[in-house]
Amino acid sequence: MRIGLQVPSFTFSGGPEQIGPVFGRMAREADQGGLHSFWVMDHFFQIRGVGSAEEPMLEGYSALAYAAALTERITLGTMVTGVTYRHPGILVKTVTTLDVLSGGRAWLGIGAAWNEEESRGLGVRFPPVAERFERLEETLRIAHRMWEGDESAFEGRHYALERPLNSPPALRAPHPPILIGGGGEKKTLRFVARYADACNLFDGDELPHKLEVLRGHCEREGRDYAEIEKTSLGFFTSPPSADEVVDKIGGLAERGIDHAIFSQSTGQDLTGVLAAALPQIEKIVPAGR
Repeated sequence: MRIGLQVPSFTFSGGPEQIGPVFGRMAREADQGGLHSFWVMDHFFQIRGVGSAEEPMLEGYSALAYAAALTERITLGTMVTGVTYRHPGILVKTVTTLDVLSGGRAWLGIGAAWNEEESRGLGVRFPPVAERFERLEETLRIAHRMWEGDESAFEGRHYALERPLNSPPALRAPHPPILIGGGGEKKTLRFVARYADACNLFDGDELPHKLEVLRGHCEREGRDYAEIEKTSLGFFTSPPSADEVVDKIGGLAERGIDHAIFSQSTGQDLTGVLAAALPQIEKIVPAGR
């Protein structure tokens, strides 16, 4: 079982001048504590459910580049980039750059986008949902092409790249893992089966059903279900003990999750608790999980 930490909020005591030091400390502690992954949301405004739009929000890849310079082992990704935020060629270059500078530790976390408020606020076009999924599929095709070193022209319905050159290449082999976020059963999980290395689902009552839907898509696509890393995003409403973390992760493993990611709530020392729980987790989770 792999364990990850997501940092969704940058509203730290002391104001903006404390964002860098506090965020950097969280990244270092997650790295030194033996966690597998470190994530930020890719939003430009804070999202509902976490805080008000006016609260501090860092640009995701700049934040990850800063974290990369302060860490040595932990993998780094956005959970997740909205497909409308960046042109796919630039997005692949950005993730490749993070991978090269971090020594092969980058993820491409991506989804169909949902937060219209920030797009309208910053003047980014926010197309209807059907078009966003078309753009997501084209972006996934472009990512595979660029990471395979295929420089031939790409002509899609929404994107045209004359020469999708990607130099230097990513260090991670065969490429930075692609994680698709979301549990949509008709398109999102089908795209996971067709294009992705990992999925991300919320830890909830529907989790077993969503994994069965993914299994069905894998069968239809001729994809080995076991190849896909199943990740979940979970939350603790109050500061947990190490034993509570172990129980939660054991339950996720039983339900088929390979990589449990927890969102850091304001005021919680979640990094330390997760790190403290790791030795117990290694004892109860079967090898290979």
